[in-house]
Amino acid sequence: MSEAWKAKRFWTDTQVKPAEGGYTVALDDRPLRTPQKAPLVLPTQALAEAVAAEWAAQEDEIRPEAMPFTRTSNSAIDKVAVQHDEVADLLAAYGETDLVCYRAEGPEGLVARQAEAWDPVLDWAEQTLDVRLVPVTGIIPAPQDPAALDRLSTLTHAFGAFELAAFHDLVSLSGSLLLGFATVRGGKTPDEFWDLSRIDEQWQEDQWGADAEATEHSLLKKQAFLHAARFFSLL
Repeated sequence: MSEAWKAKRFWTDTQVKPAEGGYTVALDDRPLRTPQKAPLVLPTQALAEAVAAEWAAQEDEIRPEAMPFTRTSNSAIDKVAVQHDEVADLLAAYGETDLVCYRAEGPEGLVARQAEAWDPVLDWAEQTLDVRLVPVTGIIPAPQDPAALDRLSTLTHAFGAFELAAFHDLVSLSGSLLLGFATVRGGKTPDEFWDLSRIDEQWQEDQWGADAEATEHSLLKKQAFLHAARFFSLL
């Protein structure tokens, strides 16, 4: 993109202001709107302040890639809110083939490492979510208890649009609906939950060494996961 087509900073003052249904961010008294021209109304002051900080930090050239809170908020309004049930259904389906349920047949070290990391997640889900998923060996899908899947679906559908936007990234990046719930319910840090989603990859690295390109890709995914956890915490 040529310099002539790059958006430039056009405002001086950035403020958080009350708005109908929550809070908004104003640039020189002009409230922000989403890419689809909807009012950018944020549900909490904490999130509005995070969005405002991103806009205030822009210098001569506007860099959308440096505004993840703004980007996720736009997605919540323009995408998730208008197809809430479809997004919730997509995420709830992860419970049918949840990462923490699919265990390796070998080698013994990996089997033990998966059990040590993931069995407590299954126990936590039973105690906290009233859901018991069962682990299976191999890659062939095995049916889970329909009542457990219905319960997970109900919990997922209960999220509002902003929560669901963040939850989408937590689940899709980790490959686990249960790890997504565990991250937003607490108990460990988001970094620790991310590490639980990387048991297989870490095993491969321990055996064969790290690949620079794979490591870089994993780091980007981790940053997105941690952002989603932070976004959810501000709601």
